[in-house]
Amino acid sequence: MKVSKNILQTLTFFGAFAAFHVESQAQITIPQLSGQDVDRRVIITAVPFLNFAPDSRHSAMGDAGVATSPDANSAHWNAGKLAFIEDDMGFSLSYSPWLGRLVPDMSLNYLTGYKRIDDVSAFGLDLRYFNMGDIQLTDSRGNALGDFSPRDIAIGGTYSRKLSDNLALGISARFIHSNLSGNLSSAGGNESRPGVSVGTDVGLYHTSEIILSDKEANLSWGINLSNIGPKITYNSAEDLDYLPTNLRIGSALQIPLDGLNSITFALDLNKMLVPTPPLYQVDENGQLVLDPSTNQPIIAAGKDPARPLISGMFGSPFDAPDGFREEMQEVMISFGTEYSYDDKFAVRAGYFYENPKKGGRRYFTMGVGFKFNRLGFDFSYLVPQVQNHPLAETLRFSLLFNVPR
Repeated sequence: MKVSKNILQTLTFFGAFAAFHVESQAQITIPQLSGQDVDRRVIITAVPFLNFAPDSRHSAMGDAGVATSPDANSAHWNAGKLAFIEDDMGFSLSYSPWLGRLVPDMSLNYLTGYKRIDDVSAFGLDLRYFNMGDIQLTDSRGNALGDFSPRDIAIGGTYSRKLSDNLALGISARFIHSNLSGNLSSAGGNESRPGVSVGTDVGLYHTSEIILSDKEANLSWGINLSNIGPKITYNSAEDLDYLPTNLRIGSALQIPLDGLNSITFALDLNKMLVPTPPLYQVDENGQLVLDPSTNQPIIAAGKDPARPLISGMFGSPFDAPDGFREEMQEVMISFGTEYSYDDKFAVRAGYFYENPKKGGRRYFTMGVGFKFNRLGFDFSYLVPQVQNHPLAETLRFSLLFNVPR
């Protein structure tokens, strides 16, 4: 059976849309495929689910979590935090209906667990499962080819070790399997197939006590470089997409109000280490000008987005067509706060900001958490800043279980 290559492009874009949650009235174009938008250059990658906030606690804090106190979900936010976890072992299961206002059967699922090795080290395992619901595949003539259920899966392990009483280093590695269209043939004869890759995270976490208004507060900071790995393809070796490599830095301040009450403030800054789409030359009719020797669009500003992994990752902070100003527009800001009573009840709130030219996600978050002995339950709710936003009414639920030492 033959299918149009547009199927793969559509599914890839659909996954990217789920990642960047673009406002419903906005238009995004992919310069390499369909022209360009000089005012909007959104970075689009494969397997964007790897950067989705999976758990309720941190999603209620505006997706801030690189320097918050460690818990069972630390592997996603900063692998270095696991070495400072107090309990002997534990696990967490999180579930979120995804883009529920648009489709009824998408969901994000996250299962993670950890075990202490000794006083200075711990390891963890995690499973991410992104269900994109059911779709109907058609060929280039519109003939139905049957239903299909696109799904992304990532399985990983984490090792975290203290380098000193205040500093820890963590490393995660994961296997990534992305099945967007099964094994179908494109109109050009290329067989579509599931994308397979591997990714690595490296995280640093530092925590120390400071004196603040005659009280012993806790100040921490963290750095996490995630999803470092080879490009992924769904058909041929000439058609490769970047993983969503991301640099996250941030800090958190936990202030005890008295013996039972405390409040935490957290701030994260994120930047994708993926090439920025360049600005291409266009003719008087607004059509892309192609290089006769390569049949590829001629770049007017910026750099070739199809360059190798290392060049793309380390060159990404310097390749935006509008220079430093545009690079700063690519920085996403997360701010959150958490009030805790006797480590048994928590109220959380936060805000996430992304520049309108880089995706436009802007939303408030809130949530609560309860803990009964070893068992915990967290809930979060997202409130977009824009009406009729695809992310409206996004819920996350997390169940935690910890075994003390």
